[in-house]
Amino acid sequence: MKFIALFLLLLATGIVSAQARPNVLIILADDCTYNDLPVYGGVNAKTPHIDTLAAQGLTFNRAYVSEAICQPCRAELYTGQYPMRNGCAWNHSASRPGTRSLPHHLAPLGYRVGLAGKSHVLPEASFPFESVPGFDPNCVRNPTQGHDLAGAREFIGRKPDEPFCLVIALVDPHVPWVMGDATKYPPKKIQLPPNIADTPKTREDFGRYLAEITYMDGQVGEILALLKESGQDENTLVLFSSEQGSQFPGNKWTNWDTGLHTALIARWPGKITAGKRTDALVQYADVAPTLMEVAGGKGTAAAFDGRSFATVLRGEVTDHRQFAYGLHNNIPEGPAYPIRTLTDGQYRYIRNLTPDEIYIEKHVMGIQGNGALNNPYWPTWVNFAADHPDTYALVKRYITRPAEQLYHTASDPYEMTNLAADPQHAATRARLSGELDRWLAEQGDPGIPQDTKEAHQAAKRGEHLFPAR
Repeated sequence: MKFIALFLLLLATGIVSAQARPNVLIILADDCTYNDLPVYGGVNAKTPHIDTLAAQGLTFNRAYVSEAICQPCRAELYTGQYPMRNGCAWNHSASRPGTRSLPHHLAPLGYRVGLAGKSHVLPEASFPFESVPGFDPNCVRNPTQGHDLAGAREFIGRKPDEPFCLVIALVDPHVPWVMGDATKYPPKKIQLPPNIADTPKTREDFGRYLAEITYMDGQVGEILALLKESGQDENTLVLFSSEQGSQFPGNKWTNWDTGLHTALIARWPGKITAGKRTDALVQYADVAPTLMEVAGGKGTAAAFDGRSFATVLRGEVTDHRQFAYGLHNNIPEGPAYPIRTLTDGQYRYIRNLTPDEIYIEKHVMGIQGNGALNNPYWPTWVNFAADHPDTYALVKRYITRPAEQLYHTASDPYEMTNLAADPQHAATRARLSGELDRWLAEQGDPGIPQDTKEAHQAAKRGEHLFPAR
């Protein structure tokens, strides 16, 4: 009886409640197309540590970001809000002043909230993560320099009785592809995806990209070993995600599935059944409310666009949301080219708001400010197009877009066959188009910027162009 009374006293004073709340470890890759990973059917890259994590946890078959660009998707992840709502609707911009993120939501629950590696979110007041050193915060790497786990080790072990949330945002396999051993991926042995043109230079660069995926996987293994070493792995919810697609044309900076579809694996010993997969539809906006729930918070729906999928993690339900939404504005990477999309997990509908314009994305096409080429594979696509019909089709697919696109992604994962004009799919197109209209109105999305020049200038200043909701 004395023991029970003492336990109830400790529980009431909060001394044991902190230990009952799980730690959270989020590991992010950077620009990794989800189905280049073996766990999603990839046939090239070797990722033994990610494979092991999947065997120990739950793999989401249908997880998405709202925007296939680094800064907007991270702002969505940390805030639980879509890009138009939090204000970060294009790259190198900022969320609106007053936007709240994971540190604001979890700190009142007793959590230490830290970030190691790449930040790429603004303003600082909206993302007050504790800075944890040891991982490259930029995308300019030195192959002779590795990373230092000391900062993460100190953060995780600082107060064992105090729960933590740590984001480790890696910079691989973001360009430049300089890490890892590319000799492990001979160009002639690579099986290129159907949305990637088959040129010698592309094969060479794809091999270096694959080497960085394997290098990234090694870091995942080291981080998980560190967590186990700390003795806290049994009480830690681990989330791994690949972020948006790679920089190859047709992935990042697009609204195709290979841009917006992300890998998501969750491990939580004793709570998540190991070795399972789920078709539950989720997206980055759902992560923050999920973490709030598992941490014991009472976050209101008004704070988030997403909603918790904790019941999916625990195996209590098999579905979550009906649609996942996406957008692209192509600012400041090129001339404004607004695109909007949604998927129901089976079909994807895309609406290009300025279909008469040519799509130009400077990073993909290798155009830097000084006119130099930093992605020399794209000119080989253009050169090969003259004599290779398949390459011509891929170049045309990338730079010219129809007003509407509809894909049966379940049977066409690289979305190569547009069904928008097919009468047999008219009802599906109308259903998805109507839902996209509803979401755009809900988000207060103005669509095409009225002043393209001002849009570019605002983006360069890190300001938001679209009005607050």
